Amino acid sequence: MQTIDEMIQNVNENNVDQINWTVAWSKKYPVLAAYQLEVDIPKYSNQIRKLLEALKQEYHYNELDAMLVLKDILYHEWKDSKKMVKNGVKK
Repeated sequence: MQTIDEMIQNVNENNVDQINWTVAWSKKYPVLAAYQLEVDIPKYSNQIRKLLEALKQEYHYNELDAMLVLKDILYHEWKDSKKMVKNGVKK
């Protein structure tokens, strides 16, 4: 965990923008390299854009903060869903 913390501290906007995160993460999660050919991306993009815009308007977040908040909410929903499945609870 210390290594991860150190890596996060060394990240800045310049080197973050140079990384293709889809390619990087697809090495661990192959679905990231393939979904573009299977998923109706505009359908989901439209809904995501609406959520981002709502966060920006309601909470006066900038684009980056709105994305980070939405990503964190999605992560917590996924994590909670995993817990519920593990415990045999239906949502």
